[in-house]
This record gives sequence, structure tokens and C-alpha cells, in this order.
Amino acid sequence: MLSEAQERVDGWFVRNARVLRDAFRIGFGAIWLLDGSLKFAPGFPAAFSGSISGQGQPGWLAPWFAFWAAQVNPDPAFWVYLVGTLEVLLGLALVFGFVRKIAYTGGLLLSLFIWAVPEGFGGPYGPGSTDIGTGIVYGVVFLSLFILDATYGPSPWSLDRFLERRFPSWASVAEIKGFYRGGPSRREPSPGAGTAGGGGPGP
Repeated sequence: MLSEAQERVDGWFVRNARVLRDAFRIGFGAIWLLDGSLKFAPGFPAAFSGSISGQGQPGWLAPWFAFWAAQVNPDPAFWVYLVGTLEVLLGLALVFGFVRKIAYTGGLLLSLFIWAVPEGFGGPYGPGSTDIGTGIVYGVVFLSLFILDATYGPSPWSLDRFLERRFPSWASVAEIKGFYRGGPSRREPSPGAGTAGGGGPGP
């Protein structure tokens, strides 16, 4: 009985994998939208001022944090609003499925930047350390979105798909290369394929 219930649950995930892929992207985009909008809260730039210090980090990382502190701390509002704007744009691109390949690449780089500078690589990793920072986790999620698109191909729930039907070249900024050049995974199975008399897949 338990194994049958597990099979039904597993089967539901398999049958709905493409829809879940898009829901995952949209939900992740909503998180970025919220995170970016919070950057524009009153008083946030002042609270951010002086936060990049590298305190507690190894000495060999001191030049890295000294460089970024010299850039950010004199005018924290510029950097806070810049990152906030990028996060909002990234969130919109994810929610609407717009230039997905570029959005995934930019999101990965932005996540690593946030992890390496404001989050200080997640802080010192010593006794009592329990968190490596959220930026690196977000970076892994963007990499996962790349893998999901490489596995399942074009997303029907996206603005990219709408544009591709009218401008086929748009796929070059939206789809993984193997799919927009007509890789085998993009072909729709013909009715009756794999059934009796339907001519199953060839060797």
C-alpha cells in the first residue's frame, strides 16, 4: 500500500516536471522581486554603510575587502540602489521568462558577487559557524535552472516562447544551444509513437 502511494506521488512529479520547472522559476523570481524591493526601504543605505569591512576574515583576504570598502562605503546608497534595481529586473525576467539564458547567467554572477562582497564569503568558517551565506545557495539555484532548461527545453510559460514563435532568432538569448538548434529533445513525439503499430523509436 505504501509503495503504491509512493509510486503515485513519484508519477505525479514525473508527469508534471515541465510545469514544476516553470513554477520553480516563477517562485524564485518572486523571491528576487521581494528581495530587490526591500533594498529601497528608507534607511537601508545608511544601515548598509560600513558593512564591508572583512572583519574576522583571513589576512590574505584583506586587500579584497579593502578594495570594495573603498568603493562602497563612501556612497552606499548608489550601490544599494544599483543592486536593488538589478535584483528587481532579474526577478521580473524570471517571473515572465524573459531572456532566460541571460537572466540565469546574470543571476549567477550577481549571486556570487553578493556572496563574495556584502556577505564576506559567508563569514569566517570556524568553531560556531553555522551559515555559509545565501548568495552561494542562490548561485546553485541559477545553475539548477540552467540544467532544468537543458533537460526539458523551451518553456511554454514564458515570454521567450511567445517571442520565439515570431522571431526564431530570439531563441539564441533564451534557450540552451542544443534546443534552439533543433536538438532531438525538442521534437514532439508523434501520436501513437511507441504503441503497437505506431513505429517505436528506432535504434
